[in-house]
Amino acid sequence: MSLAFTRILRAARGGDPRALDDLLARVYEPLKEIARKRLRAGNRSVTLDTGSLVHEAYLRLFRTVVPDWQDRRHFYSVASMAMRQIILDHARKRAAAKRGGGQFALELDSTNVPVDDQPEEIIALDEALSRLAEIDNRLAQIVQLRYFGGLSVEEVARVLDVSEPTVKRDWRKARALLFHTLRGDES
Repeated sequence: MSLAFTRILRAARGGDPRALDDLLARVYEPLKEIARKRLRAGNRSVTLDTGSLVHEAYLRLFRTVVPDWQDRRHFYSVASMAMRQIILDHARKRAAAKRGGGQFALELDSTNVPVDDQPEEIIALDEALSRLAEIDNRLAQIVQLRYFGGLSVEEVARVLDVSEPTVKRDWRKARALLFHTLRGDES
């Protein structure tokens, strides 16, 4: 989805109606894959399934006639942000319905997002991630791409144009910082 994607995007911006159709077709499968990774079998979500997540993201990404994405990297960043917002909105609704206390038990890994089981933790993670972005935006981008976007280390490295060891190191650092923030440790 790299050079061809950028060419199709430019053609769509130039008014080529076939390019817009091609652009829509090209982003649907990557969105479906991201949604599938986010809501893997480990998450028994009934109210937010892969189809719902991908369709909602699709609608958000195509609010305008021709999206203002610059390239593949920008698409993945915007798509993972859309997934984050959809999951967060869903978690807020679930938390409002549930309203329970308890200890923070969210596992920050890249396998699934327990949006139905732990909505309060998803909301807390979003707030901590926003604070992390103020300190180190790349760390926050890595978490967003891995956790909410479901991208692998290799995919994140390509999207951010950094090495895989850098992504791994930053992923560990971001997880540690978020862990301390979520536990209330300000040091």
